[in-house]
Amino acid sequence: MDVLQIFRLRSNVDIEDMSEEFSCWQRFGKNLSTSSDSKEEPEASALGWGAGIDKACQSSTKGNSSGWQWYKDPRLDSLGFRGIFPSNTIPPSVEANEETDELNYFQWRVEKGVAEGSTEIPKGEAIPLEYNLAGLNAISVNKRCYVGQESVARTHHRGVIRKRLLPLKFLLGNEVTQNVAPGSEVVGVSSDKKVGTVTTALASRGMGLLRLEEAFKGSGSLSIKGKDDVKIEVIRPDWWPSEWFPDH
Repeated sequence: MDVLQIFRLRSNVDIEDMSEEFSCWQRFGKNLSTSSDSKEEPEASALGWGAGIDKACQSSTKGNSSGWQWYKDPRLDSLGFRGIFPSNTIPPSVEANEETDELNYFQWRVEKGVAEGSTEIPKGEAIPLEYNLAGLNAISVNKRCYVGQESVARTHHRGVIRKRLLPLKFLLGNEVTQNVAPGSEVVGVSSDKKVGTVTTALASRGMGLLRLEEAFKGSGSLSIKGKDDVKIEVIRPDWWPSEWFPDH
């Protein structure tokens, strides 16, 4: 709320916290239809909450007494669909036995290597291109006049990005381990040289900002500093363009 108030400036706008009245839902999984070019999900594009057809629902920002809609997550197809619905109702296309804990979506997103929020993308510190925001429809290298635009465009066109956020798996021998915390240093097994830092950890999965030159050297080449028995397996995101990989 305080952050939004900063951007209100002189506009005649009232900002009200509606977090108790409305909730954000996410539909995700391997079986969702993501092949359509439409921003709406083919199955649910005409559904309001409750039941029936509601052609009036043209935008999740134009919800009315007839309902709201699901829309594709603009970052990645694999993140599924999201929508904002009244907190006292179950959204359309969600069966009671399909609801799951929010941590399961968190893990799904972490496995894709997609960070969000100021705890995962440090405010005032993060470099957008290192957090892969150019591939997530989050920044533009052509649009003018936003804070940091010149450095973002210059770095993009030079094509020299030495560090990127990567999804990680933590291993103890051949088994996964949960004994890793955000902020842990990732080092080379043979050199003990710092390669990067774990930014997010959830059970045996996480994300880390790592130097690409060392990140993809091979299985078992990285570990956690001070925990030599904990190895890091770097996951190659399937949504990355080929030119982001050091062997391109």
